[in-house]
Amino acid sequence: MIEKMDMVYVVSTVGHKDEMLRGLRDMGLLHIAEKKNADPAAVKKFSDLSKMQSELLAYAPDGKEKGQEKKPVLSDEEFGKLYADASNALAQKNALNSLIGHDRTEIDRLAPWGEFSPEQVRSLRREGIDLHFYRVDRTECGQIFADDQIRAIRMASVEKSDTIAVVGALPAAFHGTELEMPVKGAAQLRGEIEDAQRQLLHCDEVLKNAALYDSSFRSQMVRCQNEVIYSSASKTAENDAQLVWISGYIPADDIQKFEETAKKNHWAYAVGDVSEDDDAIPTKLRYNRITRLISPLYKILGILPGYRETDISLWFLMFFTLFFAMIFGDAGYGCLLLAGTILLIAKAKKLTTPTWLLLVLSIATIFWGAITGTWFGMESAMKVPFLKALVLPGFANYPEYFHVSAAAQQNNIMKFSFSIGAIQMELGSLLSVKRKLGQKDLSFVSDIGWMLTICAMYLLSLYLVLGESVNISIVFGVIACGFILVVLFGAMGPGKSFAQGVREGLGGAFTSFLNTISCFGNVMSYIRLFAVGMAGLAIAQSFNNMAAGLAHGPLFIVAVIVVVLGHLINIVMAFLSVIVHGVRLNVLEFSGQVGLEWTGIAYDPFRKENSIKTN
Repeated sequence: MIEKMDMVYVVSTVGHKDEMLRGLRDMGLLHIAEKKNADPAAVKKFSDLSKMQSELLAYAPDGKEKGQEKKPVLSDEEFGKLYADASNALAQKNALNSLIGHDRTEIDRLAPWGEFSPEQVRSLRREGIDLHFYRVDRTECGQIFADDQIRAIRMASVEKSDTIAVVGALPAAFHGTELEMPVKGAAQLRGEIEDAQRQLLHCDEVLKNAALYDSSFRSQMVRCQNEVIYSSASKTAENDAQLVWISGYIPADDIQKFEETAKKNHWAYAVGDVSEDDDAIPTKLRYNRITRLISPLYKILGILPGYRETDISLWFLMFFTLFFAMIFGDAGYGCLLLAGTILLIAKAKKLTTPTWLLLVLSIATIFWGAITGTWFGMESAMKVPFLKALVLPGFANYPEYFHVSAAAQQNNIMKFSFSIGAIQMELGSLLSVKRKLGQKDLSFVSDIGWMLTICAMYLLSLYLVLGESVNISIVFGVIACGFILVVLFGAMGPGKSFAQGVREGLGGAFTSFLNTISCFGNVMSYIRLFAVGMAGLAIAQSFNNMAAGLAHGPLFIVAVIVVVLGHLINIVMAFLSVIVHGVRLNVLEFSGQVGLEWTGIAYDPFRKENSIKTN
């Protein structure tokens, strides 16, 4: 459920500002409203530390190297020296890499001209022999040597072009590509590269040593992060000549604790209900043991219901679990997922919320795969009496073993998918009705209209897709009734007269008409559960058949590789399909019927953090 929030105002004297802020931080309950930007210096310091820590990840030991034990947390003075050395090493490494790149480019440019000393050329120029080197075509070369005014010497060809050395610049009448005399010769450049590479090794040693102190970097980052948070709160607090005050939100269940803290610290305060038009109220979800399982998915997707929206965590979990099982659709894959989850639990030596969720999803996948008779896409699984006994004949993916036609089996799965879709969307409308009744919002009647429309669209889907016998006249009549209720009551709301609501509803009649058509598409969209599941089965069967064709003689190893890689690819595609399809049905179709837009602002109280926040 979404916890109720109260608005809180805290007041103290200007001289006790820091004392008040530290007290609020230690209490860890106040979500500050309209936070101002933190001190730029603190933000930059945290950014620099974060960037350095990320850079050092490339130099961290992999855990298999001996003698690379975890280092203790350094003091501020020791860390300052380590950080400065690492920063200098990184800067020097970037400069050395840039130098090496430049020198290699220069060596490539000079390579066609062979080995020579630029210093000797400059020495000749100082003595009055102004040598210039050119590449010219053969015709031009002949004309140059025919000119008595030009003192030139033919040199070895460069890339099939004639080259010449000319005393003085070549006259403008002749066209040649002059060699830009380098500062250093190729030999000197190679020596410079070797020296730079030796310096790079030293830089790498410095950075590898710094990477061993990851705990020190994290400790400094946590401290700096708290400085950023505190400076933001300090700037947010307002004051006049005598008083300082700050406002924010606290969960209603924690108000008593806040009042006790305020009295202990001699703060003046006021507590009141949040404003009806306040759109910055944070959302704090209170989970129970079951609904907590969906919290990791919420975090991954970055979604949160708004303060005034409906918490659908339980329904989200239930439907997502079913969708996950139907999309994976294979009990063998479920067993692999279960085994992987057990390994994670054994490695971590504890059960976390994500691993609990994986356990539920893997068991649901095994259950769905078992009743459809799908074990790694192998038809031979149905020759095992125990596995065959688990199958629900009407849902069997190998229906011939149960005297069921393939068409009947597919129709059953499609009908089940449509039914799940209709049930979920009807539930969404029902939740919306419940919420609006609590708000005394007359537009709940429009949700009843949507419930009628969804039911009719479900029957229409069965008629059009599966050819079931349905009284079309009644179906369209129900759709018309639902449409009328949506138009007449869809724009109703608290503070509006009935006439105003009807007038606005009639004004949006065309939009309601389009939404009614879209409702049919939403019901139909649940067929993806059938389609994606069947596609996964077809892919598994294809790889099995490919492997079976190769499983003879020396090609047996190839067959094993094909079947393992094939199923691995299929599992990865199933995970992607869950995100694309399973999540979408909950976040869009279902949430749309509930009226949920996921506009929540996460409850983030002002407190001292013990770890680095990722948001």
